[in-house]
Amino acid sequence: MHAPTTRRTVLAAAATTAAVLAAAGCSKYGEGDGGANEPPPAKAPVTPPASGGQPAAKPAPLAATADIPVGGGKIFKDEKVVVTQPESGSFKAFSAVCTHQGCTVADVTGGTINCPCHGSKYRVADASVAGGPAPSPLPPRAITVENGSIRLS
Repeated sequence: MHAPTTRRTVLAAAATTAAVLAAAGCSKYGEGDGGANEPPPAKAPVTPPASGGQPAAKPAPLAATADIPVGGGKIFKDEKVVVTQPESGSFKAFSAVCTHQGCTVADVTGGTINCPCHGSKYRVADASVAGGPAPSPLPPRAITVENGSIRLS
């Protein structure tokens, strides 16, 4: 004979089921294994200061300013960054990782940065949400614009 089912047993089972379902929902779009077999994201190499206390060399240019269309932008998938030029001569950079479920945005058209997974759209001027299920804007990324080149800071 086994013990009768109590309210406590039912609630504990429901809580466990909810936790499992919540964890499964955190996977990226299109990943059948929830990302369990995916290696951690690579970190950018750190450049140590040059000998003698000199500052480290500047990072390689990400793009030329001429490569970024006015009113649009360009996505740099390897760096997971999108650079926009909302107005002539004004450059902005944001994370290219959608705030909805972590997909990489795919294009910049019609004044928005667009995610292909679930249709989220972000404005090129400030990466605020323009449509779709995204819960928050794309986070800003620091860039330096100098002598016609754009570099990550």
